[in-house]
Amino acid sequence: MTTIIRVLVLALTAVFTTVGAQDFQGVATYKTQRRIDVKIDSTKVDAGMHAKMMEMMKKQFQKTFKLTFNKEASIYKQDEELSKPQVGGGGFEVVMIGGGGGGDVLYKNTKEQRYAEQVDTYGKIFLVKDAIEKIDWELGSETKYIGEYPCYKATYTKMVPKTIEMTSEDGEIDLDAEPEMEERTVTAWYTPQIPVNNGPDDYQGLPGLILEIHDGKLTIVCSKIVLNPKEKVEITEPTKGKEVSREKYEEIMEKKAKEMMERYRPKKGDRNDGSSFSISIGG
Repeated sequence: MTTIIRVLVLALTAVFTTVGAQDFQGVATYKTQRRIDVKIDSTKVDAGMHAKMMEMMKKQFQKTFKLTFNKEASIYKQDEELSKPQVGGGGFEVVMIGGGGGGDVLYKNTKEQRYAEQVDTYGKIFLVKDAIEKIDWELGSETKYIGEYPCYKATYTKMVPKTIEMTSEDGEIDLDAEPEMEERTVTAWYTPQIPVNNGPDDYQGLPGLILEIHDGKLTIVCSKIVLNPKEKVEITEPTKGKEVSREKYEEIMEKKAKEMMERYRPKKGDRNDGSSFSISIGG
């Protein structure tokens, strides 16, 4: 059955590709959200304060992105919006480690199988250039509509660091220890009616535009699509920043993350003020 579905999808894609062989382009809007688990000692923290913290953190991870694409390339960047509220108060603070700023730009060239990502990290701009990693998607037979578009399900598995729990009482975490790994299944929904093998963020490689992603605690859903807009879209590869490979950038990020965790984690012997909390990291 899977083989039949694969053949039908590829055939349908070929038809749409032929029909839309002219300057095909579009703009897709995506909403993202990431679930984060925070447990706070209910005997020490007011329930109303806990709810306020959770709502602020929820907003911190809710973002809107736009994918501007044609048949060969795309630009993915956060939509302009007001600054997110700072998460803190009452002796509680969340420090966002890494990039993900509103000025970040991800350029993908699916024809040449390469990308260039402009990332603002700790006030320094990097230009990460590397090959697009091939995803071994498994095409499924399930279908559903997202808006007006019929979509097909696809999945793949990958190894990711296992979710860990940090508490306000932790003081002896081995930051140099290799993280435990676990297998995760990523689910995508794509539509052959939009004949590009692209999608949001670093998801691509399916016979149609990806409209929905479920990757652990991360969810990305397309909320709007404009095909062949009246004004021709511009897809320009970013050039600003210190050029590094993906491997080198991840080394820099890992070093910075360890420095931040070392700076903010409680030291052994520090007194606990009673407002204990724990944060699940991962997913």
